[in-house]
Amino acid sequence: MHSDDRSQVSRRGLVRTALAAGAIGAADLLGASAPAAGVKIGLYSITYGGVWYRGDALTVEQVIGRARKFGYQGVEIDGKRPHGNPLDMPKARCQQLRKMAQDQGIEIYAVAGNNDFSSPIPEHRESQLVYARELMRMTADLGAKVMRVFLGRPGVTLRPEGGGRYDIALGLWKAEHQDFPPEQTWAWCRQSLAEAARLAGDFGIILALQNHPPVIDKGYVDSLRMVKDVGSPHLKICFDARLEHGLDEPAVRRAVNEVGALQTLWHYGGEYDRGPGGIEVKGDEKCLGGDARVARHRLPGVRGLRVVPSAAGRERADGGSRVCRQERRTGRRVHARHHGPGEEAARVAGLSQAASRRRTNPAARRRSSIRPV
Repeated sequence: MHSDDRSQVSRRGLVRTALAAGAIGAADLLGASAPAAGVKIGLYSITYGGVWYRGDALTVEQVIGRARKFGYQGVEIDGKRPHGNPLDMPKARCQQLRKMAQDQGIEIYAVAGNNDFSSPIPEHRESQLVYARELMRMTADLGAKVMRVFLGRPGVTLRPEGGGRYDIALGLWKAEHQDFPPEQTWAWCRQSLAEAARLAGDFGIILALQNHPPVIDKGYVDSLRMVKDVGSPHLKICFDARLEHGLDEPAVRRAVNEVGALQTLWHYGGEYDRGPGGIEVKGDEKCLGGDARVARHRLPGVRGLRVVPSAAGRERADGGSRVCRQERRTGRRVHARHHGPGEEAARVAGLSQAASRRRTNPAARRRSSIRPV
């Protein structure tokens, strides 16, 4: 994005737009207009993980530098290599990164775990608890207060020629679970998550359960059920509107209200193309397709942005970071289209038509997270 593309909007202008939408109350608006409660935008390190574009990964230091360069206020560190594997992050290293970020005015606000508590094999679940505990230690050492968690996570298979795919890991996960009813898998996850929440309390952090399949198949409803089943003050919710495939925009708003104060993190994922008509957002209009949609969700903080082009070079990720920074600041309306349910199901299996199109017409995928300041 060129500098002359970057239109600006004041916080009060953003608030006035949200008020016109009639979605938040006067008290919320007054709070949103104050600098201390303004919208904050951050960069999710997986953007530069070296998987979903051609090119090498950036270091965590370089990701922090990109966040500062593009005007972000925070970063979310992905909890695996090349950025946030606890094996590579002793306390001294975490403190070094924390100081470096602070010196540049960048907040490390969260760590994104990639755990799987669903395995029918006890040793595997216990290993995942050890991984989660080490991530909690790392999160605390980095000065972050939130750690994203999953119930089940098949993972990503890295291809020798570069890039990654989801279908191989998902197939293995399904084979592992085929002889067990969903209720049993749920019980294994609940047991492990309850233990993880107790550990989180010891480290003084909050776990944010994302509404991510495959164990969660009813979206945020399942997330609410699990959080209530565990019943820990150290377990809350990370809401991702894109994963609520069966909900339209009004239903997403109702979902946000139902989640309420349990929501401590928001992940946003999507795709965009930039053409003669401007920016075209694909598939995420439910959460960002309208003016000042961030304010409409009643959350004063927006943090963590993922821009992951699947077939373009790293410079495309940089361009996407600029585009998403502008879009979040202005809250402007963008053109959008829906993914059909069949296409979305194929995408989960790593076989989506959208992925095929991106190989010839690269688009950027992005993810962000929102949590109260």
